Amino acid sequence: MLKVALTGNIASGKSTVQKILETKGYKVFDTDCAAHEVLRSSDEIKQEFPSCVENGIISREKLGKIVFANKESKLKLESIIHPQIRQKITEFFMKHQNERICFVAIPLLFEAEMQDLFDKALLIYTDDVIREERLISRNHYTLQYARLRMNAQISQEEKKHLCDYVIFNNGSPEELENAVNDFLLKI
Repeated sequence: MLKVALTGNIASGKSTVQKILETKGYKVFDTDCAAHEVLRSSDEIKQEFPSCVENGIISREKLGKIVFANKESKLKLESIIHPQIRQKITEFFMKHQNERICFVAIPLLFEAEMQDLFDKALLIYTDDVIREERLISRNHYTLQYARLRMNAQISQEEKKHLCDYVIFNNGSPEELENAVNDFLLKI
């Protein structure tokens, strides 16, 4: 089985590419969803970040404001979540070991140092201005908070040199789907 990391910075279009791949019948594991599951069920996170707990549930909004403003808090959260995500990825590969190709949507591939789990990495690259616009309109972020979130990740330029394949997502949805189809022919 070929294990492919589908990565890209926030608001780059990873989820759209994930949907395209799933529509074509590929198995895709979503690490964002897995991280949300860990957040919902982790007593350790509730203990470490008690100010983020509302009615026994972690407020992702409050937690995000803390960890994106404080590097120490971010590292603490990642030290709890990342080992569990690594385990879930391994289980996903074991479950689908008879597939020809499996994808894992993993925005923090390099930040979490999980590239060793994969044979290839595909980067979805979108101009920063477009990503800012998406975060402001889709997530209702202020420009300042959008940039804070964007700057919390390794730059796209750096990732471009670390990945095996790059799809540029600055055009229409049709252009993105065509680029995904071209990628699938190459891999």
